[in-house]
Amino acid sequence: MPSRMRIILTLLLAIALWAIATMLARADVRIISSPGGEVGPFLALFEKVRASGERVVIDGPCLSACTLVLSVVPEERICVTRRASLGFHAARSIDRRGRVYAEPEASKLVLQTYPTPVRSWIERRGGLTSRLLLLRGRELKAMYASCR
Repeated sequence: MPSRMRIILTLLLAIALWAIATMLARADVRIISSPGGEVGPFLALFEKVRASGERVVIDGPCLSACTLVLSVVPEERICVTRRASLGFHAARSIDRRGRVYAEPEASKLVLQTYPTPVRSWIERRGGLTSRLLLLRGRELKAMYASCR
C-alpha cells in the first residue's frame, strides 16, 4: 500500500510542478513606451509574440509601427491599462537625404489590417494622415479588455 500512495503523491507533485512551470512560461509582453519605428522589426516581434501564446499588456504609449500589435496578436490576448494610448498616422518613408515621403498605398494596406473597431475609429477621424491620432481612455477600453 505505501508504494501505491507514493506513486499517487509523486504524480500529484509532478502535475503541480507542471502547472507552475506552465504559468511561469506564459509571461506577459508589456509595452510601456514605444515611439514606433520601422515596420519590419515590429512585425517580426509581434509574429513571435503571437506564436508564443503570450498576452500583450499595453501600459503606456504605443505609437506608429507599435500599433501593428493590433493587426498581428489576437484581440483576446491584448489588454490595456489606464496609461495606454495608441497613436496612428499615415505610412511614410525617408530617403537617403532625410526627406519624408507619404506612402498612400501602404497606409491603405495598414488600415485594412487593423481590427474593425479600430479601423472605424480611425476612419471617423478622417483616416490615416500625417496628423497623429491618439486612441486612449474610455474609447480604447471600449475596444480592448482592461488588464487585471
